[in-house]
Amino acid sequence: MKQTSHIDWILFSAILPILGVGLLTMDSFGANNGHFDRQLIWIVISIAVFFALSFIDFNFLKRTPVVATLFGLAVLLLTMLFVVGHISKGAESWFSLGGVSFEPADPVKLILIIVLAKYFSRRHVEIAHFSHLVVSGVYALILFFLVLLQPDFGGALVIFLIWLGLVLVSGISKKHIAAVFGVGALAFLLLWVGVLHPYQKQRIETFLHPLADVRGAGYNAYQSTITVGSGQLLGKGLGYGTQSRLRFLPEYQTDFVFAAFAEEWGFVGVILVLILYSIVIWRILANAMRGAGNFEMLFGIGLALFICIHFFVNVGMNIGLLPVTGINVPFMSYGGTYLLTVFTGLGILMGMRRYAQVAHKNVMDNEFLGL
Repeated sequence: MKQTSHIDWILFSAILPILGVGLLTMDSFGANNGHFDRQLIWIVISIAVFFALSFIDFNFLKRTPVVATLFGLAVLLLTMLFVVGHISKGAESWFSLGGVSFEPADPVKLILIIVLAKYFSRRHVEIAHFSHLVVSGVYALILFFLVLLQPDFGGALVIFLIWLGLVLVSGISKKHIAAVFGVGALAFLLLWVGVLHPYQKQRIETFLHPLADVRGAGYNAYQSTITVGSGQLLGKGLGYGTQSRLRFLPEYQTDFVFAAFAEEWGFVGVILVLILYSIVIWRILANAMRGAGNFEMLFGIGLALFICIHFFVNVGMNIGLLPVTGINVPFMSYGGTYLLTVFTGLGILMGMRRYAQVAHKNVMDNEFLGL
């Protein structure tokens, strides 16, 4: 057990039931859908990557050439999508290699966290300077527009919120916060006028008037809210979710798997899952606070933001509070790229926890010895 003492077993134990209920919900859609088997394979691969990465010393991520290379790779991957990307549901967001699809927007979000953690960890004392806000914003903005042009509004939104969250925790003045939101409002206006596609505008309009077109643009959100509400207190039972099984609920294995789960498990099941997600975020932040330095702390906070944003945006669109953006719910939704990305981030965090324990031990020894 000493060899795996750096693993946060509370964190890992909280994730396993979430993975389990996601698989059970997918399996209840029907034995021949194939989602259960493929997702199970991705879970095994992702957990293996998690444990493998936990034994690596990630101090090398603090080196500028390494971070620059990762950022260049992120830009290259997103640019290549416009040349050899696979178009699905109107978005050029995937690389298709044989029977395996890869969505680079997810690992790009993890790379952005590394880039921003590196940048802010070196300039945390000077973060109040507006120039640092601008430079960090340029990094995020490049990735933001490359994802938005696919078009992937949901992915671009996550990138923006990760940047905004890390800026806020890094320490920024109130006037700069006001400036950021002012620029954001202006950017949204420009996006609305010249960038957003009609169907994306329609989604936002549907959010403002959800019942205006329940048979058209508002159909997905409307069916999702019906599905969640029909679960009531204890749910209809595993395999008895009529909205999902009868295909009234679209994308029930990805975008709306939370709604399908709520229908079968009810309010009680949802509360239990919320508790598990709370434990996951708590443990990630706890490990971040015990990091060996500012870089490790900011990386952990960024990873917690990554998971929180996906969770709250997905749940929000499942219950009709947010527009439908195609964002996965962590650990539950079908999809290998996102799952592998999150477990890669968690594996890196465990690797950082491994050498953080040594760092804290050295500090305590020095204090005890009076050195």
